[in-house]
Amino acid sequence: MTFPDKKYSGSDSYVDAYFSQIGEAAASVDRSRVADAVAILTKAFSEGRMVYSCGNGGSAAIANHLVCDHCKLVRTDTDLSPKIFSLSTTVEVITAIGNDISYDEIFAYQLDALAEADDVLITISSSGDSENVVRAIQVARDKGMPVISMSGFSGGRSAQMADVNLHVTADNYGVIEDVHQSLMHLLAQYIRHAHMDETVIRERKF
Repeated sequence: MTFPDKKYSGSDSYVDAYFSQIGEAAASVDRSRVADAVAILTKAFSEGRMVYSCGNGGSAAIANHLVCDHCKLVRTDTDLSPKIFSLSTTVEVITAIGNDISYDEIFAYQLDALAEADDVLITISSSGDSENVVRAIQVARDKGMPVISMSGFSGGRSAQMADVNLHVTADNYGVIEDVHQSLMHLLAQYIRHAHMDETVIRERKF
């Protein structure tokens, strides 16, 4: 069974069902895996390593949004100085690689040119099986980079290849992307929170 699997009588009942799906999907995320992702990112931020992100379509938007929250937000009121770069935002490079080489190489080619050992790769893919994402993970593994993947549906190859897989048990793209976006936000917020003085936490809006 997938969602939706029937016609709904109106938007109100669809809203209730959709939000119910989000709640179930969020509950499916392994909290220990989130803690592992926090540890990887905190180490990278503390040591001045680069963190790269990538994804396609709606996942590209999450990868780009990640730069804002994990760079600006995490740095505010903490002693951390995150370095973040989204491989999904470089339209000129992406189109050149896609046109001259292959769309499958748009992230891997950039990562191979830019990244170093102990940098971090975060991939966002609902299917977990986008070829350009999988190839980026392979480059990261070859370079000795920790990989955090976000996936949905069956998890795909990215779930198997990553050091930490944040899997969302759901079969609706919107629901999966909504929870991936939440994971992106909460990772940034928690890491910031953990490095702030408690009196400052009470004074800030997150």
